[in-house]
Amino acid sequence: MNKAADSKIYVSRRESTRPDAPVLSVIVPVFNEEEVIGHFVEATRPVLEQTGLVYEYVFIDDGSRDATADILAEKLKSGLPGRLLGLSRNFGKEAALSAGLEAARGDIAVIIDADLQDPPDLILQMLDGWKAGYDVIYGLRVNRSSDTLMKRSTANMFYKLFNRLANIDMPANAGDFRLIDRAVIDALLKLPERSRFMKGLFAWVGFPAMAIPYERPARMAGRGKFNYWKLWNFALDGLTGFTTLPLRVWFYGGALISLAAFAYAFFLTLRTIFYGVDWPGYASLMVALLFFSGAQLLSIGMIGEYIARLFNEAKQRPVYIVQDVIEGTPEETAKTDKDANAG
Repeated sequence: MNKAADSKIYVSRRESTRPDAPVLSVIVPVFNEEEVIGHFVEATRPVLEQTGLVYEYVFIDDGSRDATADILAEKLKSGLPGRLLGLSRNFGKEAALSAGLEAARGDIAVIIDADLQDPPDLILQMLDGWKAGYDVIYGLRVNRSSDTLMKRSTANMFYKLFNRLANIDMPANAGDFRLIDRAVIDALLKLPERSRFMKGLFAWVGFPAMAIPYERPARMAGRGKFNYWKLWNFALDGLTGFTTLPLRVWFYGGALISLAAFAYAFFLTLRTIFYGVDWPGYASLMVALLFFSGAQLLSIGMIGEYIARLFNEAKQRPVYIVQDVIEGTPEETAKTDKDANAG
C-alpha cells in the first residue's frame, strides 16, 4: 500500500460517495492469444454478469499475427459488449495498456491478462474493496510456482532493487491485474512519457490502495510473450524511469576512483624522487588501464541509457497508433434485447 495515501479519512469519505451502479470497463491487452481468448471470455463473462453492473470489454490487439482479432471481432458481432482496438503494429504491453486506459469509458476499470493466470473471480472481491473506499485494488501474487525459478529469483531481486532506489513504494509481486477508480485513470492519462513502466506509474500516482493475495496458476493455453531479454529491458525502463540514483552512483564512484588515482600518482612521484626510476611493471599497468577503462565504459553506458530515453521523449512520437476500432453491442442494448426476447 502506498504510505502517502494511508489515511482512513480519505477512504471513509470515498466509501460514502460511491455510486451504486458504476459502469465497469475490463481492459485486456492481447498479442497472439488465439488459443486462449475464447476461454478467457467464457471464464470472465459469468463473473461480470454476477456483478449486476453495466460492463464493457476493451480489448487491445497489440499487432497480433494470428486469429486473435478475428475471434474477438466475431464475439463482438455476436453481442459481446465492448470494443476491439487494433493497433497498427506491436507497440508492447505498456503501450497497449495506455491505449486501453484512454479507451475505457467506465467509472471503474479492471486490468487483466487474457492468459487466465489472473483469476476472474477476484474481480468480485476487488469490487468490494472499491465499495469500501479504496481507489486501487491490486492482486498480490503469493505463489508463483507456475514461473521458473530463474524468473522468480530475478523478479524478487528487481522489486527489492527498485524499492531501494526509487522514491516510490511499488508492491512486490503485484502485476498489472487490478481494479482502479476513474480518478486513477484520469491521473494516469495526464502522464505524457513515452517510455512507460505501468507498474511504476500505478504506484507513482498513489491513491488509497489495498491488496488481495492470490495464487497464480499456469497459463491455460498458449505461451508467454516475455523472454529474459525483454524482461531485462523492461527492468531497465523501470529503474531509469523512476530514479536517477545510478547516475549519482557513478558520479560518486568516479570521484572515489579519481581520488585513488591521484593518491597513487602522488605516491609514484614521491617514490621516484627518493628511490629513482625502476623498471615499470607490465601487470600493474595493464590492471590499472583495464580497471579505469572499464569504469569509464560502464559510466558512459549508464549515461547513455538516460540519454536514449531523453531522445525518445524529445521526439514526441505517440505511444501507440490505432488502425481500427471494432465496436460490439452496448451492454444496455444487449440487456434490453434479451429482456424483450424473454417476454
